[in-house]
Amino acid sequence: MITAPTNPLIVLPAYNEEEALGDVLREIQAKLGAIPCLVIDDGSADRTSEVARDAGALVATLPLNLGVGGAMRVGFRYALENGYDCVVQIDADGQHDPSALPQLIAGLANADIVIGARFAGEGEYSVRGPRRWAMKVLSAILSKICGTKLTDTTSGFKSTGPRALRLFAKHYPAEYLGDTIEALVIAARAGCVVHQVPVSMRPRAGGVPSHNPIKAAIYLGRAFIALLFAMIRPPISIASTEGKLS
Repeated sequence: MITAPTNPLIVLPAYNEEEALGDVLREIQAKLGAIPCLVIDDGSADRTSEVARDAGALVATLPLNLGVGGAMRVGFRYALENGYDCVVQIDADGQHDPSALPQLIAGLANADIVIGARFAGEGEYSVRGPRRWAMKVLSAILSKICGTKLTDTTSGFKSTGPRALRLFAKHYPAEYLGDTIEALVIAARAGCVVHQVPVSMRPRAGGVPSHNPIKAAIYLGRAFIALLFAMIRPPISIASTEGKLS
């Protein structure tokens, strides 16, 4: 049974994002008030942790770079252990508009996961070449797996409700693209309901993009390897996530 969350935590995985992070955190507080924000400093070599603390955020500093999946698992575990019933993931580089956060949280009244979709009719964000083709094919496949139309299955702007939070605190994948593709497969096979809402994207406010033309060229193959691994792994039930974290 899905219940509306009442105690959300905003989680920002961040790797060398000192340039944009402070403004992102201040914008979240300006638009949502004193909502708790947790920055996962994913092994940064710059002042990411210091900037986050100066802006009033909670900070978890990782000694090594684990990637988004590893950082988010830390966030899910922190949320579960500290009484939060909802996690909203937002990028630390300023591309995600915090104005969409209330919509992502409200959507959890009818879903376990709500994806902020970049290709659902809002904004002018676009991707070209092999990466765009991969996104379209993956969205078609994952729409069937999740039983609903999804147009942006690799979005990192999403909310997670109580049932999926318990699942992800123990079983969130850390591999490349696991935090998007494999996480959706795990959730759908566990019986979670997935919805999407349209969001707009903005240019990066600072830092270095994680994709370049060479990475984009190999994105297609790696994406489908991630999907293959997700499908061959045994399903996980939400019931198995009850009890203390190990």
